[in-house]
Parts: sequence; C-alpha cells; structure tokens
Amino acid sequence: MIIRQIPAWVTATNAWVAASEPGGAAFIVDAPPEAAEEVGGYVAELGLTVGAVLLTHGHVDHMGGSAAITRLTGATAWVHPDDDFLTLDPVTQIRRLFGMVPPGEFDPPADLGRLEDGQTFDLAGTRVEVVHTPGHTPGHCCFHLPGEGVLFSGDQLFAGSIGRTDLPGGSYEALMESMAERVLVLDDGTRVLPGHGPETTIGMERRHNPFLQGLEPRDSGQR
Repeated sequence: MIIRQIPAWVTATNAWVAASEPGGAAFIVDAPPEAAEEVGGYVAELGLTVGAVLLTHGHVDHMGGSAAITRLTGATAWVHPDDDFLTLDPVTQIRRLFGMVPPGEFDPPADLGRLEDGQTFDLAGTRVEVVHTPGHTPGHCCFHLPGEGVLFSGDQLFAGSIGRTDLPGGSYEALMESMAERVLVLDDGTRVLPGHGPETTIGMERRHNPFLQGLEPRDSGQR
C-alpha cells in the first residue's frame, strides 16, 4: 500500500492519501483547509480513484477542506454524528480559535456519510475498520487497517503525546478509556499515522509516551 502524508493549513494537520497502487483505488483520511490543491494534484499524478474521505472528527482543521476535496475526487466524506455540533458549524470554531474568520471555504459537503463504531469499508484493496474513540471530541474515530497493520489515529494519539481535551466536548477520562480499550489493545508493531506530526508505532508509544505510562490495555470486547 502507498500512503502519502500531506500536512496543511496553519495547524499543519495531516491529510493522508492511501492507495493500493499507482492507477488504483484510494481513500483519504482527514481534509484540512487548503489541502485540496496538493491532495488533488497527488491523486491526479498517480491516477487514483478515491472511494471515500474519512474524517477522524469534526474540528475545522480536519474537515474544513472536505467540501473542496470531495468536489475534486467525487468521493463522499464520512464523519461520526456525535460531532455534528462541530462539523456543521466550523465558523464558530474558527471564531473561537482566531477571533475572526479568515478568507476561505470551511463548510462541510452538503452530503455527509455517517460513521458508526464497528463499521467497515472495503477501500484501496483492504479492510478499513471504524473505531469510535471519544475523548478529544465525542465523535472522534480512528481507522484501523488490520491487514496493513496501520492505525490512522487522528487526534487520539501522537508521537509522544495525546489529543487535547480542553475544547468543547472533550473529556480526558473518556480519551484515556478509549486509549486503554480501543488503541492499546493493538499490536506493538501497528503503525500509527496521526493527525499532526510524524508517524510512530503502538509499541513506541506504549514504552515512551509519558501520558501512557502505567495505562494497561483493557479488552472491552467491542472488537
């Protein structure tokens, strides 16, 4: 599988393009504002057919480019409905962050697919599992590719850190519960491709991430 990291906007939020091969099927994880040109250029350069745009959550730095990217690719964007209060009102988020709304397009596509925990997609020749991980936001989801040993972690888990929980709808307790029951149960060798910053692995974070020290995996039986 080919996976391309494309950081964009003032937040350097990662859009990820995953493809089976050049000229093959693909999907996109997260759609930051101002990412459409580079994402679209890469898709065109490789001749990819995009099957879905999967949004880890409704923060504007992860979904503000979704309308533009879906127009370019013809794919549907998908997000968990528990984040509707964020996804459907990006302007309020931007005003809260910057005190004003800069020029640009931030609204979601008119037609949004709805994610749910345990949902699966057959994309780019592999199985993509939706893992609901509330905490950073109520509707935050990670996307697990068991056949590839990959987890797109959004703002759940970063190299050396975790997602902030001080924004509306955030909960540290919920995030750590999600971490123990839904993330740390994965194999140490699982590649973690986060919403910001470089990739890491579950094992690396289990051993060295200061937020995870002493946190034991708990199998919730959900997966």
